[in-house]
Amino acid sequence: MASNIPNGDLGVITSIEGRKSMLKLAERMVASFCGGVTASAAHQWTTLSGSGAEDVRVMTRKSVDDPGRPPGIVLNAATSFWLPVPPKRVFDFLRDETSRSEWDILSNGGAVQEMAHIANGRDHGNCVSLLRVNSANSNQSNMLILQESCTDASGSYVVYAPVDVVAMNVVLNGGDPDYVALLPSGFAILPDGPPAPGMAPHHGGEGAAGGGLEELEAAGGSLLTVAFQILVDSVPTAKLSLGSVATVNSLIACTVERIKAAVCGAEGNPQ
Repeated sequence: MASNIPNGDLGVITSIEGRKSMLKLAERMVASFCGGVTASAAHQWTTLSGSGAEDVRVMTRKSVDDPGRPPGIVLNAATSFWLPVPPKRVFDFLRDETSRSEWDILSNGGAVQEMAHIANGRDHGNCVSLLRVNSANSNQSNMLILQESCTDASGSYVVYAPVDVVAMNVVLNGGDPDYVALLPSGFAILPDGPPAPGMAPHHGGEGAAGGGLEELEAAGGSLLTVAFQILVDSVPTAKLSLGSVATVNSLIACTVERIKAAVCGAEGNPQ
């Protein structure tokens, strides 16, 4: 079967319909991520645990007859924490596929390669990317990662979801992206804290976009929200096990510690 997914160097999606379909799929992915983080009643999430400042909030929903989501029981785990690192540095670290193995446990330490890239704004970080994980695990050989990253003066996000290679090829050929099942995970990054010494925010000059990014560079800290959506049972009527909740809690806790170690260093000092 012919494939539009590049096998070598970074590819450009030349098909206009393919670009439109990929951007539409990414838009749905980000909307689903935001619906999970906000826990809106309209998205039918049920909170299982997590109410204190230090807790991981865990929610669940049943997915039935929705072509845009895999059928079964989905857990959504989210937590927020502060980092003594400027938000632009956190954003650049999380969106960069070359540093993904430092925090993404599910990639099993495999090298990640950007296969295709669609710019979605003036800043280099505003884009939709298609990533491939070069994993030794043969079970992951048919999986790609769709990622959208975006940053401006108010904050940033990096949202991603595993996607099937066959389904993604249909999208790149201009097919309907509404029938691609995905569960998004990702990060929301907000500036928090006074400017670092000698890095006063810029409030004028070359327009809002440039000034906003300089403000993100100058902020002394970041408030980072991490959220995962994971299918824990492919049978929607199955009973949720406590082991599934414990596994998701462990996954998010380990990811948080890896991010802290990578961007703050072993002694808690920003790298």
